[in-house]
Amino acid sequence: MKHRLFLAVAFAAALAGCASGVKLDDVPVEDRTGQSGTPGSGPGGPGGQSQVQQVQADRATGTQAGPTNVARVVYFDYDSYVIKPEFQSLLEAHARFLKANGTRHIVVEGHTDERGGREYNLALGQRRSEAVRRALELLGVRDAQVEAVSFGEEKPATAGGDESAWSRNRRAEIAYR
Repeated sequence: MKHRLFLAVAFAAALAGCASGVKLDDVPVEDRTGQSGTPGSGPGGPGGQSQVQQVQADRATGTQAGPTNVARVVYFDYDSYVIKPEFQSLLEAHARFLKANGTRHIVVEGHTDERGGREYNLALGQRRSEAVRRALELLGVRDAQVEAVSFGEEKPATAGGDESAWSRNRRAEIAYR
């Protein structure tokens, strides 16, 4: 009996500790000018127009940066993550650029064709992106400049169920950030 009473009190204390007195609808919001208010107050409140400013992304630091006239895609054979010799000069050009621009970062996105299970394709895409990351590291690029991710079969470059489409989907793409 004492054990049940203790458990009931402990459970009630745990629930009370998880409760919050903050009403989510009345949370103070601080804008960029440093003024605070609550949602619904001021000129952007009910019936007023939103005071949200559109954000302009710096396009120069996105996909446009990087070595000029150098491809950004490494293609792979079926069920493989071995980098073909024909892509060595592409990797060397990106490595030279990254070493000369030590503050630049890239994301290597691994992709597969649609054949194979979802988990298998995610793992194969990761192996492909890691192979490119390791190759760049061997060429002198700092590890902190390169991130390897996998999209598996989720972002095909080309739709289709033939070898022509599959061969364009088995890839690792280099995206500058």
